[in-house]
Amino acid sequence: MSPVFIIAEAGVNHDGSLERAVELVDVAASAGADAVKFQTFRSEMVVSRRARKAEYQEKSTGSQESQLDMIRKLELTDEAFRSLKKHADSRGILFLSTPFDEPSVEALVALGVDRLKLPSGELTNPLLLRRAAATGLPLIVSTGMATLGEVEVALGFLTGAWLGTPQESAQAFASVEGQRLLRERVILLHCTTEYPAPVAEVNLRAMQTLGQAFGLPVGFSDHTVGIAVSLAAVALGACVIEKHFTLDKSLPGPDHQASLEPGELTALVSGIRSVEGALGSPIKLPTASERKNIAVARRSLVAARQIQKGELFSAENVTAKRPGNGISALRFDELVGTPASRDFEEDELLERSEAARA
Repeated sequence: MSPVFIIAEAGVNHDGSLERAVELVDVAASAGADAVKFQTFRSEMVVSRRARKAEYQEKSTGSQESQLDMIRKLELTDEAFRSLKKHADSRGILFLSTPFDEPSVEALVALGVDRLKLPSGELTNPLLLRRAAATGLPLIVSTGMATLGEVEVALGFLTGAWLGTPQESAQAFASVEGQRLLRERVILLHCTTEYPAPVAEVNLRAMQTLGQAFGLPVGFSDHTVGIAVSLAAVALGACVIEKHFTLDKSLPGPDHQASLEPGELTALVSGIRSVEGALGSPIKLPTASERKNIAVARRSLVAARQIQKGELFSAENVTAKRPGNGISALRFDELVGTPASRDFEEDELLERSEAARA
């Protein structure tokens, strides 16, 4: 089983500062995450002047400015992303970013990213889905706010682009080649698109439903408070965990309050590694560390009182006590009714030869 791929989601928690973004890369690398991820967008191509902020954005940043004005302040240049990728490479952590528009897809490909993460809000945007598919890169696709039907349609857009049949996406999705390409190139992430996400609305079992419905590897993009739900997702089979983090939850900006601070991110990575290690093998056998405890913890057949040679073993004169290095208590029924071959003192282990003679 491959290790869980842990994405430390910096997102826009740099608040438009390249210096802060570099710090975020350092935090993610020090925490042991596999990848640090940002968001790449051209504000005017993503949000119209009339778009309102989401409720959670208004709570954290106020309602005076528009969504467009807010994200303009969070936009980084292509040059900034080049610097961030170079720094991530130097720290030994994979650089990723989520594109929100077609030029941003091109910019990330030019940077040399090895995969793309597509956000939940773009699942119903065939323009972006087809452009991302055209890169041929592996895709991690979030499915927040979606029904299974919408996920299937989105996967159809991807397969249609790969097979050169964009107007026949349903047929492309259903084809043998389309299914093969999906298995090779797509990981689906279950997600609850709210910041923070209410635990009662996470529905982690839906992650397993995604895997069963589409036969694809699945993971979890976690917007809940804390790390418990991410750990549960790993126990349920997530192969990818994505979690927002920040330098300080009290910073201004839309996502800080629903993010982990550096110490919490480190705890998340450590917890995930512990959980995946604990999952281990499905085979039920004594482990190496257990074997030495068998004799200590299990019981053997012993004399409940003095037993004379020739006396029949019975429930009155035989009992089971530790240690477990004598005749196993499992063999009690075999021994009852057979004669003792010698005298036994109270609490004396019945010898293995007695069981053989019995």
